[in-house]
Amino acid sequence: MASTRRDYYEVLGVKKGALEKEIRQAYRKLARKYHPDVNPNDKTAESHFKELSEAYEVLSDKDKRAKYDRYGHDWQLAEQAEAARAQRFGSGAFRGQTYADLSELEDLFGGIFGDVLGRSGARGRRARGDAIPGQDIEQPLTITLEEAYAGTSRILSMPTSEGAPRRLEVRIPPGVHEGSRVRVASEGGPAPFGGPKGDLYLVVSVAPHTTFQRVEDDLHVKVPVPLHIAVLGGEVEIPTLKGTKLALRVPPETQNGRKIRLANQGMPHLSGSGSGDLYAEASVVLPTHLNDEERSLFRRLAELRQGIGATK
Repeated sequence: MASTRRDYYEVLGVKKGALEKEIRQAYRKLARKYHPDVNPNDKTAESHFKELSEAYEVLSDKDKRAKYDRYGHDWQLAEQAEAARAQRFGSGAFRGQTYADLSELEDLFGGIFGDVLGRSGARGRRARGDAIPGQDIEQPLTITLEEAYAGTSRILSMPTSEGAPRRLEVRIPPGVHEGSRVRVASEGGPAPFGGPKGDLYLVVSVAPHTTFQRVEDDLHVKVPVPLHIAVLGGEVEIPTLKGTKLALRVPPETQNGRKIRLANQGMPHLSGSGSGDLYAEASVVLPTHLNDEERSLFRRLAELRQGIGATK
């Protein structure tokens, strides 16, 4: 069964024996390059991105990759055939058995599926509730940290049997993190014998942020603190993922690098209950372009500090 589709390893630009980490890194690099958000109205980039997503969905899954390595683009045929054998003969009867070539799979479909339909019919099979479900499909999705904080939505273009794609809006809940899987029921692969469709899973990747660092559901941010506020105490403003600013109370004699915790100002928990914390790290800023009076004050301060040291 020849295929005109490009080899998945070639699509990702990796060797057949590539490690999972290499596959993941290659996908993320190319996905950022061809993502529709980065290339609006670019049909070529959109086609590349869909091809990348399809390749990564298979090669990032250990079992699917093993089947692809053996059967190529017809790996799903092998999966359905194995399910059919288990359905007919029991899951343990052929455990560990593989098929020498695709002709065996064709024989298996012709033999088992034809025999099943000939004796009981697809209608009777569905009535018993043992129809083979369709394949679950995974599709990567990259979002910003702001979108992970507030929740967002995506419009997906879903293929249909009529040929014209169907638009589907999917809601991404607040609090998702790297690797979260958002399930879209019954939007996966079709099933033989009219069985239930599989599910679609959006696998979330959160893009790095220029200001905030996320550690589980806590957020960390560096905050510039003028020297006089670090010494005497006072207030500075810190940014938030909401786009607003918070007033941060800086205690007197705050050292550079000190972290101040703001409870419940971090990422919302995916469970929907509560939030993580926000940690503001003081980055003390030394004054520049001093005038004569300011230099004089610093000299006086140095003299006082030296005097204190001499009396100890």
